[in-house]
Amino acid sequence: MSANLLMLQGTGSSVGKSALVAGLCRIYRRRGLKVAPFKAQNMALNSFITPQGDEIGRAQAVQAEACGLEPHVDMNPVLIKPNSDVGAQVIVHGKPVSNMSAVVYHGYKETAWQAVSESLNRLREKYELVIIEGAGSPAEINLRDKDIVNMGLATRVKAPVLLIGDIDKGGVFASLVGTMELLEADERELIKGFIVNKFRGDVTLLEPGLEMISARCGVPFVGVVPWFGKEIYLPEEDGVALESPAQKGLPNAVSEVADQSLAIAVIRLPHISNFTDFDPLLHEPHVRLDYLEPQAPLVGYHLVILPGSKNTLEDLALLQKLDLPRRLKAFSEAGGAVVGICGGFQMLGRSLRDPGMIESGRGEIEGLGLLPVITEMAPEKITVQCRARVTASCFGHDLKVQGYEIHQGRTSLQGTAESLLQVTQTDGREYADGFIADHGRVWGSYMHGIFDDDSFRTAYLGWLRKQAASGRQSSQAAAPGISYKQRKEDGLNALADLLSLSLDMKMIDQLAGP
Repeated sequence: MSANLLMLQGTGSSVGKSALVAGLCRIYRRRGLKVAPFKAQNMALNSFITPQGDEIGRAQAVQAEACGLEPHVDMNPVLIKPNSDVGAQVIVHGKPVSNMSAVVYHGYKETAWQAVSESLNRLREKYELVIIEGAGSPAEINLRDKDIVNMGLATRVKAPVLLIGDIDKGGVFASLVGTMELLEADERELIKGFIVNKFRGDVTLLEPGLEMISARCGVPFVGVVPWFGKEIYLPEEDGVALESPAQKGLPNAVSEVADQSLAIAVIRLPHISNFTDFDPLLHEPHVRLDYLEPQAPLVGYHLVILPGSKNTLEDLALLQKLDLPRRLKAFSEAGGAVVGICGGFQMLGRSLRDPGMIESGRGEIEGLGLLPVITEMAPEKITVQCRARVTASCFGHDLKVQGYEIHQGRTSLQGTAESLLQVTQTDGREYADGFIADHGRVWGSYMHGIFDDDSFRTAYLGWLRKQAASGRQSSQAAAPGISYKQRKEDGLNALADLLSLSLDMKMIDQLAGP
C-alpha cells in the first residue's frame, strides 16, 4: 500500500492549518478510510508522549484522535521546542538530539530530512491517505534551500497542496497572491486550491474578491470556512492562543470572579509549555480560568497554578524579580490553594539545581519553598506514559488517573510530605510522584494530563469548593462535571460537519484520491 497524499499549507503561522487538518482527518475517518496525519517539523511547546514514550507535537496527537489512532512518532518526526530567544531543543523521532541555534539547525536539516522521509514512507505503507500539515509559510524564501516541511517536502513527494489564508488577520488576498508570487514555477503547480479561513459575515460580499484572485493566480477557491471560535473546541497548538483571552473564551475582568463558585489563575510564564493541561477546567460549569501575567494580583482567586516551562530556572528567576514568591506564600497562608505541574512542581520546592547547565546558564536557584523537595536537572529526559493511583487521602479514595511525563529534572523529598500519586509505568515499574503540603492546599506533580481525568478533576474541584465555602454561609451549587474526552470528540465532529458544509469536498476528494 502507498497512501495518497494531501497537504495543507498556510500563508503564515496561526492561520488554522492544524485545525483544518484535524477536521479533514475526521471527515475521512467517518467515511471509513484509513487516514493518518503528518507534520514533518513542528515548532511548539505543547507536546505529547506516545505510548512508546516518544515526544511529538500536541497538535499531531489531536489529529491522531481525529483519525481514531494512537499518536505515533512518525506523525511528527521532528519537534523543535524553543527554550530561549535564540535556541531550541531539537527532538528527532521522539528523542532529544541537542539544543541548537537556528543557524546550527539549518545546517542539520539534511539529517533531519532522513527522519522525515523514513516516517512518511512508513505511514504511506500503513494507511490509505496521509494528510500533511505545513509550518509557517512556504514563502520564507530565505529558508527555501533546505526546507523540509513546506514546498521542500511537497515537491519531493509530489503532494497536492491547499493554501490557507486567514481573513481575520486582514490582507488575505494580498497574502495569497504574495505567497504565489514568491514560489517557484514547480511549486506553484502543486497549489491546487485556496481556502479562506476564519471568515465572519456574509460570504456573498467576499465572492468578487475570490473570483478576481482565482483568475489572477489560476487557482480555484476550495471554500470559505466561517470563524467558529469557542463554539467548537479543539486543544490549541501553542502559546499564541493565550495572547487573546477572548479566543479561548476567557473572561477579562477580575470583578467577574464574584459570580463564579471557583476562580482559578494559571501563571503565564514566558516559556510556558503544555498549557492545554488546564483546558478541561475551561469547560467546567461555575469555574473561571484566567491566564495571568506574573505581576498580576492574586486577590479573588481560589487556586493558583504554576504550569510547565521549557526553561524553568529562567522563568523562576523572573518570578523572583516580580516578587511572586512572597505574594504566593501570602496567598497560600491566607487559605488559597497552589498547584504546580511539571516545571511548576519543581518551582514549588526549596531549590532547583542545574550543575550541567542543561536547561540554562544558572547553576542553582532558590525555589518558592512551598514543598519540601529539591530538583536537579539530568542529561537524560524522561518521556513516558503512565497510570497512577491517587494516594492523597484528602482528595478521595480509589481514584485512578493516567497521563504522561516530560522532564529533565529529578525531584527528591527533603523532609516529610504525603505523596500525591503512586505511579505505574507501562513496563510495570512503580514509584511515588508528587507531594502535598498544608493538608492539600499545596501540591505538585510531574503528570501532564491529570486534569483530563474526569474523576480526579471532579473530586479536586469538589474539595476546592468545600475550602472556598468554609467561613461563608452558602456556596453556589456545583453543576455536574463534564466528560472532557466527549467534549473533544464533540469538537472534532462539529468541525468535520462545518468543513463538510464549507469546503468543496468533491474537489478535495479528487485531489486526495487515486
